[in-house]
Amino acid sequence: MNNRISEILSWYKSENPGTIRNLYQMLSAGRLGGTGKMVILPVDQGFEHGPSRSFAPNPPGYDPSYHVKLAIKAGLNAHAAPLGSMEMIAPEYAGQIPLILKANSHDSMDKGGDPIPAVTASVRDALRLGCAAIGFTIYPGSSYFKQMYEEVSEMTLEAKMAGLAVVVWSYPRGANLSKAGETAVDIVAYAAQIAAQLGAHIIKIKPPTSHIELEEAKKIYEKYNIPIDTLSDRIRNVMQGAFNGKRIVIFSGGPAKGKDEVLEEIRQIKEGGAFGSIIGRNTFQRPEDEALEFLDEILDIYSK
Repeated sequence: MNNRISEILSWYKSENPGTIRNLYQMLSAGRLGGTGKMVILPVDQGFEHGPSRSFAPNPPGYDPSYHVKLAIKAGLNAHAAPLGSMEMIAPEYAGQIPLILKANSHDSMDKGGDPIPAVTASVRDALRLGCAAIGFTIYPGSSYFKQMYEEVSEMTLEAKMAGLAVVVWSYPRGANLSKAGETAVDIVAYAAQIAAQLGAHIIKIKPPTSHIELEEAKKIYEKYNIPIDTLSDRIRNVMQGAFNGKRIVIFSGGPAKGKDEVLEEIRQIKEGGAFGSIIGRNTFQRPEDEALEFLDEILDIYSK
């Protein structure tokens, strides 16, 4: 264990040896192993958005094994998926790459307003499938925040007692926010803080824009002249919200977009002090050769 990994793990001293082992496993896996950086492939879009929207651009992706093999070939730190996909891939691949079981989900047929995901898997499922971690989505800004926070708190405690790591997708969304507010710098920093306070070891959030949603927060940003002009500035601000950088924060790739745009975004994310990226559609919707080349470029950015 090198000094950087020892430093990161020292931030989680309250956890049991099983959880520390699983965090170490993820930080040591793949091409970025030992650097303190992470790139993870999440594939829950089939559940969240529907199979055709997710996989028609690259039909091999209809098969869950395609994704885990892509993550292994690319040399990524981990692969995240819902229960059904995990049950297909874990028997063969659980020892080849750290696996994260996505334990709650929602679907795009729900037009009822504020998002509220359903619990769709358990800590027991993660253990029997040999996973290193569970993943859980929360939507700060939703009217159903209380239910989500209580669910993730309960499952986080159970996971930690079982020696698993906990990854929280913290995505602001709901009636209490404007559309622009979902990625506003003050709200994304707030989302990182909420996930950290709920006990997450690894926090997944979206890259923030320069928009400021809350009037009281805007006064503070102006009073203390907090820099938010560039994405790297905003990443630094968000990292401060995650216990001043003492929680592992990784950033989503978001909707499918051009390769150069993604790579420039990742350069800014790295410059801002983030730990890495969790990229789904921008990789698995490309043909395999193109996806592997793309991931290789992403890993090169984080490895330097």
